[in-house]
Amino acid sequence: MEEFIQKIEAAKTIAIIGHIRPDGDCVGACLGLYNYICDNFLDKKTIVFLEAIPDKFKFLSGANEILNVPSEEVYDLAVSLDCGARDRHGEFYCIYDRAKDTICLDHHRSNEGFGNYFYCDKDASSCCEILYRHLDCDKISKEVAEAIYLGIIHDTGVLKYPSTSKETMCIAGELIEKGARSQYVIDETFYKVSYKQNKLTGQALLDSELFFDGKLIISAITKKIFEKFECGKEETDGIIDKLRVTDGVEVAALLYELNSGIFKCSLRSVSYVDVSVIAVKYGGGGHIRASGFEITGNLEHVKKCIIDEVKPYI
Repeated sequence: MEEFIQKIEAAKTIAIIGHIRPDGDCVGACLGLYNYICDNFLDKKTIVFLEAIPDKFKFLSGANEILNVPSEEVYDLAVSLDCGARDRHGEFYCIYDRAKDTICLDHHRSNEGFGNYFYCDKDASSCCEILYRHLDCDKISKEVAEAIYLGIIHDTGVLKYPSTSKETMCIAGELIEKGARSQYVIDETFYKVSYKQNKLTGQALLDSELFFDGKLIISAITKKIFEKFECGKEETDGIIDKLRVTDGVEVAALLYELNSGIFKCSLRSVSYVDVSVIAVKYGGGGHIRASGFEITGNLEHVKKCIIDEVKPYI
């Protein structure tokens, strides 16, 4: 914590950057640190740079202050949160590159290390858990607590994934004591879905296919299906978890089309397959039981790639 805080104290201007297509852990970590600095270091100019975040996260304090386009300014300090590789910074790569000093806090197994201060715990539940370790818990406000709690909830599947440790549970409890609204965060950002999202999920389940005696399940959402239900990638949240808990399944794969012929693949496993190995092979990354990557090709080619990659493990 000392070295991390010293770097914040030494900087007058600070940029906070996450990864492309920010999820709950990324948004929670970025806004958690943003609010912590705003609360405790009043003389700092601090900016969060992220792509547009899902509407369900916009209740977090500071969400309306996020900038969605890069700046030409050279910052004294740039902090990378929940980003496993530099290319995952997307259009904000240049901000981190130009900064006078840099920090990287992460928990992805694929992270090979970058930044003047680098801290990556590959066994941690989330980047938000790692961020909590770097802050003075006595100076964490309700707004900071709620952002960090949201990140932990989303990256642990509401405290149920194998990466959830005793420390994770203790931190979650401390955040609730500091004012994080547990039921609100879980219901409003993790479980609540729109009617059209229910329809999209139903279609994805209907279109799913089983392989290897039911040990692998794959479902795909094409651009035509997105258009049919007037949905986007944001409405895919939660579908992969419904596939994963199918009886007998060890590996679940959800494909959705980003652009013509370009698919995002989300992978989940239940007990023994390390899906991060597959993801890294295709330029992605993640964790043992939850990883993802992008792949180019027609749908049948992409499905075959997934089947071929999973086959040796199951």
